[in-house]
Amino acid sequence: MTNDGDMLTDETLKAIIEAIIYVAPEPVTLETIVRSLDGAERERVKAKLEELVADFERADHGIQIRQVAGGYKFSSKAEHHEVLRNFVKSLKPPIRLSKQALETLAVIAYRQPVTLPEIQEVRGVDSGGVIHTLMEKKLVVTAGRKSVVGRPILYR
Repeated sequence: MTNDGDMLTDETLKAIIEAIIYVAPEPVTLETIVRSLDGAERERVKAKLEELVADFERADHGIQIRQVAGGYKFSSKAEHHEVLRNFVKSLKPPIRLSKQALETLAVIAYRQPVTLPEIQEVRGVDSGGVIHTLMEKKLVVTAGRKSVVGRPILYR
């Protein structure tokens, strides 16, 4: 697609401005948007940006484009913050794993079903505590016992 800003239709220009604001990790300035649209007139981009801000102000949108720190950024509307706060609180936090746990999990995933001594042989260190943690987090389960002397537990 061409990046010639003056050849873009109004709808396409608004869509591109919206996408730029959406993907930007920080508030994006009008000048940054104009620079990214080679050949686009600043006043035309500004007009389309203002239209976009007005579009998102309508009641049928849950988000808005706000001017923050000299630039523009998407944010949720204030009237929805309580519902959003409850939603975010209800989310399950991501499971955090240490390097040792990730390494052990990788060994189990690759060699399953596998016994603790086999895991320790691959890793070269004691892995009993790590296995216990992975089982508590329900990332590893027992898969019976191996038919060898001592009948060690199999993990998968």
